[in-house]
Amino acid sequence: MTAIKIATAGLALLLAAACTAPTPPRSQASTAASTVCASPQGPPGAETATTIDVIEQAYFCILGNYYSGATLDARALLTAGFVALTQELNRNGRDLPEATMPALTGDRKADWTAFETAYRKITDQAPELRDKLAIVTLEAIVAALGDNHARWTHDVKRPPDYYDGDGYGLGLQANVERSQVEGNPGVALPPLFVTTVQGGAAQAAGLRPGDIIESINGSAPFIDDRPTPAIAALYPQYPEARPVRLRLLRQSTGRRWSMTLKPGLYQRDLAALQVVQSKLLDDSIAYVRLRGFAPDSADRVLKAISRLRTGRTLTGVVLDVRGNGGGSPTEATRLVSAFGHGKVTAYQCTVDGRCETSRTDDTVELVNLPLMVLTDRGCASACEHFSSAIKDHRLGRLVGTRTAGVISGPAQSHLLGNNTLLGFPARHHLGPDREVIDRIGVPPDHYVPLTPKDAATGRDPALAKALTLLHT
Repeated sequence: MTAIKIATAGLALLLAAACTAPTPPRSQASTAASTVCASPQGPPGAETATTIDVIEQAYFCILGNYYSGATLDARALLTAGFVALTQELNRNGRDLPEATMPALTGDRKADWTAFETAYRKITDQAPELRDKLAIVTLEAIVAALGDNHARWTHDVKRPPDYYDGDGYGLGLQANVERSQVEGNPGVALPPLFVTTVQGGAAQAAGLRPGDIIESINGSAPFIDDRPTPAIAALYPQYPEARPVRLRLLRQSTGRRWSMTLKPGLYQRDLAALQVVQSKLLDDSIAYVRLRGFAPDSADRVLKAISRLRTGRTLTGVVLDVRGNGGGSPTEATRLVSAFGHGKVTAYQCTVDGRCETSRTDDTVELVNLPLMVLTDRGCASACEHFSSAIKDHRLGRLVGTRTAGVISGPAQSHLLGNNTLLGFPARHHLGPDREVIDRIGVPPDHYVPLTPKDAATGRDPALAKALTLLHT
């Protein structure tokens, strides 16, 4: 299960000849081939142009394999695609009399035929936009699912000279995490403030933790206490390297000022790259930070606890999963298993209520120590799988803030005919008590939010609370 990130869409270019000729009719064989939806066997080949055939393949792939594909109203997908199509025409000054939504009846195949007929008429009248129109149409169809683990991954670019260990962006992290911006923005709370300066433009400009961001590109990050789309600009992804204008307030001095930060590559602190970090606190408490549920991460956490246990008696464990965007559900289950055996960790269910049960791996040795788990809104997907199991079975206590609520279900990848990947869940995730966590999150046992003043002074109130609980 991954907290899947939205890839920036680049545009594939067609040959000039292809852009000027009407689309030829397809044979029955090509029609049948276009609807096949296969799991990828190894890395996909070179990406080719997105066409109406690829959109058709994705449409029927969703209807045949998505969690609620058998019951969803496919007209909503086609309508969303057509809306995006006409909006793209308008953006390019090419609105056309043929760009009229066909009547849809609810018959999936007949509605697709009507949609395709209208689509081809439009793109034959605007061949220079054919590639753009295909991309926005397919993106909108996938987005219409409203699923935070559904993505069409295509034309993923990396900056030149992007090496492992480099960061890309503004070089800052705010209290509204990327997972919220992309998957569940409604849970964000004002004010928006810097929690970490990682490097790059933010560091060069002298930003500090605790600095409050009052506006982004002239727009307020919150209106009536609700987050706005402006927050997404804090997390640019290559190649859209547009400068970002910020207006800031430093509460400790009352200073207000504006600056423009240009996204770019920066070298991250090596400690921030470590999936597992550990240290001893108060001479008897093992503190372990887990940044993601990568392969072998559960074993690495347990080895870290074992090392800290050597030669001393530990009285507890603090496991910090704040900002943990997820990863492998298997690793999440194995880590739960170190604190309890014979437990259900989650259910993966079909739309008609048939569920597969995930259980602890009771071959994992028990830690047998009191556990405190530090959570926040950056804890998403597999991290929420872990946190809900710990909370529901009372294997430890959660301290901090509610998790992200970005856990619709484990995404499965499907290879499309142009060598792009379509991913979405075939089942939806429920917690051990069969509760819905997606879009809701896991509430902590002890609510301890971080404030701008805490960030500015380097205080960690959630960690302090966890230590107090372990000592008492």
